[in-house]
Amino acid sequence: MQAEINPWKIIDEALVYDNKFISLTHYNIINPSGNKGIYGKVHFKNIAMGIIPVDTEGNTYLVGQYRFTLNQYSWEIPEGGCPFNEEPLEGAKRELLEETGLVAAHWHVLGKSYLSNSVSDEMAIAYVATGLLQMQAQPEDTEQLQIKKVSLEKAFDMVNSGEISDALSVMALQKLQLLLLQHKIKF
Repeated sequence: MQAEINPWKIIDEALVYDNKFISLTHYNIINPSGNKGIYGKVHFKNIAMGIIPVDTEGNTYLVGQYRFTLNQYSWEIPEGGCPFNEEPLEGAKRELLEETGLVAAHWHVLGKSYLSNSVSDEMAIAYVATGLLQMQAQPEDTEQLQIKKVSLEKAFDMVNSGEISDALSVMALQKLQLLLLQHKIKF
């Protein structure tokens, strides 16, 4: 059997929940071993954006907020959603300004990833932003944010210690650390 051929068969599906951000679909399926089963998929109506802003001294800016879904406080890189009809880079620029008040002159794509591909189709794009200019932050009314300026090394340590556990933040910071160690990116 070729790995690229879809072994899943959909018997039927039903939209269970839908709002402007996500939808949830329930599937009755035949799984790869030929048995009947169920599957649920959360569809995200935005692309997730994550930005590591880096200043001339090698510092970055983290965003802290209480996450409703986790019922706990979380330190993360600036993040947000980009509608599918918006260019991802424009969405990243908007999110960085909204959450931190920063505007960046230079942007580098770190990569794309799927954040939880066993239950969701949410795709994320991570960026590094440099050439920073401080403006006024414009948080959404659902955001009660703290901004913390730390060295990149401190941010990498926060990932390694588990203090930063958000998937997009972890992926982006570890990728940046690897690129810096390999001398494949410079500021």
